[in-house]
This record gives sequence, structure tokens and C-alpha cells, in this order.
Amino acid sequence: MARGHQKIQSQQKNAKKQAEMKKAKGHDQKTAAKAALVFTCAVCRSQMPDPKTFKQHFESKHPKSPLPPELEGVEA
Repeated sequence: MARGHQKIQSQQKNAKKQAEMKKAKGHDQKTAAKAALVFTCAVCRSQMPDPKTFKQHFESKHPKSPLPPELEGVEA
């Protein structure tokens, strides 16, 4: 088992290695997918990536609710 100066060097080497692995990994898909969900349904709070999908969702899941103003000109 390492002691003293050797232990500190080993810890620093490991920390550097971990940082390089994290940097090389880049961004994960879960974070990117979450960032792409920009439209949120006011009724059920589900998220959609684009206005076309949002309008389709709204028309199928909430037919009795009035269409939100941001979906008025969107072609579904």
C-alpha cells in the first residue's frame, strides 16, 4: 500500500485520468434529448420536440380543450 508522497502522486494521477475520461466522453444522449424537448403541453405537462408533434398531441389527447394560440398557424 502506498504511503506519503507516493500516495499523493497516485491520487493526482488517478484524478487526471478520471478528468480525461470524463472529457473524452463528451455529452450524453439523455441530456441532448432533454434539451430538444422545447414545447410543453399546458394541460398534461408532457413535452414535445416540435410544434407539429405538439399540435397532433393536443388534437388527439385534448380534443375538448381550446387550441393554444402558439398552435394556430401550424400545419399538422
